[in-house]
Amino acid sequence: MLDKNSSHPLYSQLIDGLMAEIEKNYQPDEKIMSEREICQTFDVSRTTVRQALAEMENLGYIYKKHGKGTFVSKRSQDQKNLAEAYSFTESMKAINKTPRTIIASFEEISANKHIQDTMQTTNETVFRLIRIRLADDEPMMYEVSYLPVDIFAGLTLEKIQGKPLYDVFKEDYRVTIRYAEEEFSAGIVREVEAENLGVSEDSPCLRIKRLTYNDQGEIIEYTLSAARADQFIYKISHKHDRN
Repeated sequence: MLDKNSSHPLYSQLIDGLMAEIEKNYQPDEKIMSEREICQTFDVSRTTVRQALAEMENLGYIYKKHGKGTFVSKRSQDQKNLAEAYSFTESMKAINKTPRTIIASFEEISANKHIQDTMQTTNETVFRLIRIRLADDEPMMYEVSYLPVDIFAGLTLEKIQGKPLYDVFKEDYRVTIRYAEEEFSAGIVREVEAENLGVSEDSPCLRIKRLTYNDQGEIIEYTLSAARADQFIYKISHKHDRN
């Protein structure tokens, strides 16, 4: 059961409980409990359940099918190490497209256990940034980023509205990016992503999970992206050394 007297928000405790339940009892693409069943099992309100499920969907643990319920997502295990940080802005400029970013949401939120474990932190809060990335005013990507509050103390919406996020890291916080790790998987567009990308729900997409590290080996960015499969191509070059 959840601790209703804890300073840790109920919805965040519920996320940890549901994730543990998924890891233990569910397989990818298997339908999980309904909102009503979750309410009864964990003794919480429907509002708390919906808040937790929305965050889990952002984290890529679940996906919803309209009229059918909520299902466990597949989680890719293949990682790609990149020599340098990928920049949407610079990539679009390189192909003569005009990049633009819409900030849909920016707030400090409670860090559930999954976020803490992924970012290797004990911080109780993180910044969550939701962005829609456009090229020539065509929506291309829906991104949810988590940033450590202790490294980016005082970060505000005004700071990130004025310039690319990585420029804020470098110029405002003197943070140098050392490398990034990315995981790629095929997926389908979820409801909130469909609304922001201008495509039909269940359209194909490329899912990208990104962890960005600074010079001290700390994770400074955890980003989950959904890129339109009909508009976005992610290219990687491999060098073959002969024996």
